[in-house]
Order: sequence, then C-alpha cells, then structure tokens
Amino acid sequence: MKKYGFKSREVKSIFTKRNNERKLFLEDFTINPYLGCSFNCSYCYINGSKYAGSTDSYYVKSNAIELTKSELKKLVKNNKKGFVCFGSATDPYQDIESELYLTRDLLKLVNRFHFPVHILTKSDLVLRDTDILKKINQPSTNLPDDLDLDTKVYVSFSFSTLDENQRKVFESSAPSIKRRLDAIKILKNNDFKVGVSFMPILPFIADSNNELNKTMAIFSDIGVDYIVPGSMSLFGNGLNDSRVKYFNLIKRYYPEHYEDTKDLFFNKKTSRYNNYPPTSYQNNLLRRISKIAKEYNIKTSMFS
Repeated sequence: MKKYGFKSREVKSIFTKRNNERKLFLEDFTINPYLGCSFNCSYCYINGSKYAGSTDSYYVKSNAIELTKSELKKLVKNNKKGFVCFGSATDPYQDIESELYLTRDLLKLVNRFHFPVHILTKSDLVLRDTDILKKINQPSTNLPDDLDLDTKVYVSFSFSTLDENQRKVFESSAPSIKRRLDAIKILKNNDFKVGVSFMPILPFIADSNNELNKTMAIFSDIGVDYIVPGSMSLFGNGLNDSRVKYFNLIKRYYPEHYEDTKDLFFNKKTSRYNNYPPTSYQNNLLRRISKIAKEYNIKTSMFS
C-alpha cells in the first residue's frame, strides 16, 4: 500500500441510503471502499466540499467487507431491494484496487445477496470483474419494485472531455480516454447497460457546440446507452481544494480562459466565489447538450 500512499482505517458505516427521489443515477445504497482517490482529478468536488473537506491522504476502509455483509443481511431480512452504487465519492477502481481486490470482494457479496449494481468509474480495471458482473446480471438478482429494467448491471464511465491533451492537464493520473472508450465497447458486448457520466464539463474548453458535437459523435459511434451531463462545481480555498487547483491549471495551460472561468464562479454581490456557476449557465448548457444528444439518438437520462 505504500506504493500508492494509502493507509488503513476502520469506519463506523459504509452504506449510505438514498433519502430522496431518484434524480441522476440508479442508486438506493452507495458504497465507497476507499477514502480519497489516487486519480486526484483537479476538479473533483470532494476536495474542499462538505463531503470530505480534503483528500490529500488516502485510506482503505479496512472493515469494509464486514460492514457490507452485515448491511446486506439486514436489507434481505427486511425484504429491502435496491441498486447498490459503487463510486459516488471515490473511484472504486483506482490504482490500488489492482492489488487489493476490495471492490471485487464487495461485488461478490452484492452478488451473493442478489442486489443489482451501478458502477461509476474512470478506469478500465472494471473489466477484470466482468465475470462477477455477469453473475449479478442474472434473473435471480432482484430489481427495485419501482424500476422496470432489462438489465441488473449498469456501468457509467466518467468523462469531462474527450481530448487526451486536456485529460493530461486536469486528470493526469486517471486512465486515458482511449482506455475508457475501449472498455465501454467491451462491456457493451457483454449485455450490460453502459453509459457516460459526462461531468464536470470543462467550461470554455469542452462546452462549445462544436466540441459537444464532436463528443456526441464519438459517444454515438461506440454505442453508449445514455449520458448523464453536468456542469462543473468548484469548492474551497486551500491548496488541495478543487477551486484553487483548477484555477491554477487554467492560468497555466489555458490563460485565455482564466478570467472568464473565474468570472463564471465569482459572485459580484457577495464579492466571493460561488461553488457553482450561475443557474442560467447550467440550464443553457444542459439544453444545448440535450438538443445535440438527441440529434445523435443518445438519451440524456438513465431512466428514459
């Protein structure tokens, strides 16, 4: 574990239950086997947000197996159903997973108790666990009563851009764009639902109509089942916080967009930076994406 700078930590709980209606993703319960993420993407909302504060240290949840087994037993005993989502706050297939197999062992438990899964990741390492995902994607797996679906396994690959040079700037430790796109093709051939978490879309870099058209053309060509788009959020004022890291990278690599990017998040009324761009920007972006995606016959929801 020293190779990746991870430590071990026992946690009190590992399951988080959805407490409102379904919105973007298929999740009734979420599991994050790790605290922090070695991909360390510059824009990651975890850094500086209320969800984690700072993740400059990485931890393996050492009692994850015991806690998950206990929680799944309780759910089955109480006749509870639902999708188990991996990757809501940290990538379940970050580099250390190639040695620890923790996510794989957790998937085995999910399969044992017959729960469907939704995996969010940037990594093609998920291909390693295709055998378990095939077992989960069987009639014996119980879908939630409110969902009429033809598969028990969803995998969403995260992208903020499809430009490899941009990836090297903003998510340099994450797997390449090509590896992710190739993984989508392979998983599609295994009869899973495979789509894209297209967020955060890089403002002034990847959000023009021209760029969005090029992106949708590629997604259409590889046959993604859906995209779930979202604008950027930036948090915090510390050196490891997403707002500071992202602004610094924009200033260094894309100075022509530096002032516009800062202005997008700056609130003139309070003279402070907002965590989110204006609602008008967000709505305009989503409208344009929806229109362009429709032209390529790509759904912009996991539910439609």
